[in-house]
Amino acid sequence: MRIRKLGRTGLKVSNLCLGTMTFGNREWGCDEATSRKIVDRFLDAGGNFIDTADVYSSGASEEITGRAIAEKRQQVILATKVAGPMGAAPNDLGLSRKHILDAVDASLRRLGTDYLDLYQVHAYDQTTPLDETLRALDDCVRAGKVRYTGCSNYSAWQIAKSLGLARELGVARYDCFQPQYSLVCRSIEREHLPLCLEEGVGVIPWSPLAGGLLTGKFRKGQGIPEGTRLETQDMGRERFFNERNLDIAETVIAVAEELGTQPNQVALAWVVAQPGVTAPIFGARSLEQLEGNLAAADLAIPEDAARRLDEVSRLPLDYPYDFHARVREMTRALMPKA
Repeated sequence: MRIRKLGRTGLKVSNLCLGTMTFGNREWGCDEATSRKIVDRFLDAGGNFIDTADVYSSGASEEITGRAIAEKRQQVILATKVAGPMGAAPNDLGLSRKHILDAVDASLRRLGTDYLDLYQVHAYDQTTPLDETLRALDDCVRAGKVRYTGCSNYSAWQIAKSLGLARELGVARYDCFQPQYSLVCRSIEREHLPLCLEEGVGVIPWSPLAGGLLTGKFRKGQGIPEGTRLETQDMGRERFFNERNLDIAETVIAVAEELGTQPNQVALAWVVAQPGVTAPIFGARSLEQLEGNLAAADLAIPEDAARRLDEVSRLPLDYPYDFHARVREMTRALMPKA
């Protein structure tokens, strides 16, 4: 496992982050005993970065994670998230001052800790003024309950607006962004990644294995394997299971065979290597799955194989990105030859 700084901050995290959405999930996750073994093995392998959320299994994931790290709290960079519904009342969700201040205390209780290393808003809340959200998060930082803040699933303009407003207000800014990113979902390369690189915001992508599509279990013409997440999740099937993505999955399998490794390791290592990425977040339902993913932290994909992965998954260039590409080419053509 390698250690990286989280964006421009001084916080050091492992280049793989353990996601805990599987913890306590009875449909496609794992029980507490298995969850605790997964955490122990991840930490023993040199990982130190663990991500959860209050909405995962209605709080059970935080509770299990808290018990799993109780004796190793200082070894862990612990992240959780707020915004999703935690009850039926009108103020049981969102990013209002009330919900954030209630939710952070509830997460601290479930996690059995008195501080969070990283507190992230799970989604943009258009019903709450952004300054209200930023000031509430800043109060969490000033109270010592939170050390860094971040956002997830924001559009690029929402991140830019948040950074500018935080600077204007003199409050804690988002130092981390958690988006969806994988070989089959590369849209953040257009705006989000350049913005985060420019502003020093760390990027910790979720679903780097595309809901399991890039693990080698899915092949063209063979349908959806039984027992996989895509078999039970309608949203996952709609998002990932199509001809283009199956072509990408086949290329990942071919590269893995050439390198003598596993498809999931190739897919994870590709994300790890992308400019601006700090640590992709991966989950596991078993120790076997965990072990298969850990090797990605140190896997270097050869240049030719990386080029093939890039080509099969490349984003289409429409306006204004095609225009930007033409300008770059013209600029390079006019530059003096070295």
